[in-house]
Amino acid sequence: MMPTPAPAATPATPASFRVQFETNKGNFVVQVDRALAPNGVDRFHQLVSEGFYDEVRFFRVIPNFMVQFGIHGDPAVTARWRAQSIQDDPVVGSNTRGTVTFAMTSAPNSRTSQIFINLVDNARLDASGFAPFGRVVEGMDVVDQLYSGYGEGAPQGNGPAQQQAVSEGNAYLTRDFPLLDHVVRATIVGG
Repeated sequence: MMPTPAPAATPATPASFRVQFETNKGNFVVQVDRALAPNGVDRFHQLVSEGFYDEVRFFRVIPNFMVQFGIHGDPAVTARWRAQSIQDDPVVGSNTRGTVTFAMTSAPNSRTSQIFINLVDNARLDASGFAPFGRVVEGMDVVDQLYSGYGEGAPQGNGPAQQQAVSEGNAYLTRDFPLLDHVVRATIVGG
């Protein structure tokens, strides 16, 4: 599948920057390094700049694995970004504890808006093409406390079904999974 061309990257995507995620549990900060995954960093910068992650739910929190988020609360916004996948980046860093990586399918060039934070060292993901683009440098204790009681998503577990989250957004997630933690706001806070 050929990716749909994404909107042009923000010309001012810096080589390195920080993003603060304010959550209902507290704040964490991600240090981003464009040299690790330039396509991923350009997309992440664009998403944060547009407020994409504001009010987004941490819909997949698997203890001893990772925390995943990046399905927008408004299904129309999610649909827009899902239609604009980005080219894969070579894996330069490793998926160690605290690194932040775009989620993807097994198809090439399938990254869009969903990202995950590694809760443990997941180096086994490196060979599958998961290219980290940043690292939590403050507030990993907050990430560790995000609600994980729903477990893996349906049908493997009792957590949210991703396709339903994509089609119904926060209406589904807050109705059927009220204990999910969420991002209040994500902002670029410096280099």
